[in-house]
Amino acid sequence: MSRKNRLLTWICCTLLFCSLSLAAASPAQASAGPGRCTGKFVNPITDICWSCLFPISVGGLKIWPSSRPDTSNPTLPVCLCGLRPGIAMGFWEPVRLADVSMKPWCFVNLGGMKLDPGFDIGFKSMAGPSAVGGATQYNSQWHVHWYAYPLIYWMEIVADFLCLEQGSVDILYITEIDPLWQDSELTAIINPEAVLFANPLALAACAADCVAATAKLPTDELFWCAGCQGSMYPLNGNVSATIGHVQASRLALARFSYKLHRELVAWGTMGSKGLCGKYLMPVMRKQQYRFQATNPNPQTKGRYACAPIGASTTFMSAGQVYHRTYGEILANDVSEASLFTVELPIA
Repeated sequence: MSRKNRLLTWICCTLLFCSLSLAAASPAQASAGPGRCTGKFVNPITDICWSCLFPISVGGLKIWPSSRPDTSNPTLPVCLCGLRPGIAMGFWEPVRLADVSMKPWCFVNLGGMKLDPGFDIGFKSMAGPSAVGGATQYNSQWHVHWYAYPLIYWMEIVADFLCLEQGSVDILYITEIDPLWQDSELTAIINPEAVLFANPLALAACAADCVAATAKLPTDELFWCAGCQGSMYPLNGNVSATIGHVQASRLALARFSYKLHRELVAWGTMGSKGLCGKYLMPVMRKQQYRFQATNPNPQTKGRYACAPIGASTTFMSAGQVYHRTYGEILANDVSEASLFTVELPIA
């Protein structure tokens, strides 16, 4: 083969390789839209609302009181688990960390790292208040990344409580690969009762849950309501009534928590039934959880630093959304990541 033919062959092979590489990368790049993934690692010392662990109670007596609302604790200070006697204690344990973002594969709490595998899954069109006109301006789609975050255990703050969540920091769940989180029709498999509450009367009852959650604790009897954020159904990240990014992201996180309970991944820990171990809770009790914002600005002080599910976001929205302009589109970047706290009675 002559030198000229070898040169032409090399050029053709190079162009073919480049075209194949661009074709493989184009679906993810085209779907990702404008903007970039931002975030930061959570500082376990300064970014945590340590006062959100309180009150600490022994039976019905609060030995370390707090101004934050608390769930009902067992009255008696002693209990019996089988043949093993114990002391009934209760406090709020930070156990989970969550990324809540409209940008697929954006891991906010891992320093804003984008771990896109290159597959065309999890991507949707730009939505939310940043969309220009049309009905989609009030719609938004969210993804959640769920981390194990047993803060008290791996920092060895308390060493002799047997009921503490144990383990290390790890990624437990990624909604980009979950078809039930993407499609509302498929979501009906795990929440068929949603059709019973898709009416104005049921939605109007959520106003009472909004007031109760903001004043003290949400109403567990109104399990189809997420308080001021809207309806708990469907159990996916498609929010059709987006008022603000903090409101919508909190609703997506509440739905995700409920989804884990419905799939029997998350269990109950509160009340007398949780003294000797976790128990099945397919209908989530909203009073069991508190959410604390960690990104972009951690909320560590104030009455609503770790608000319950459904509480008004009026007192927690400031400084939690960054806006950047790309051409003619106002793209809202990463909204919120939350520290997930659970009410934990200990025997």
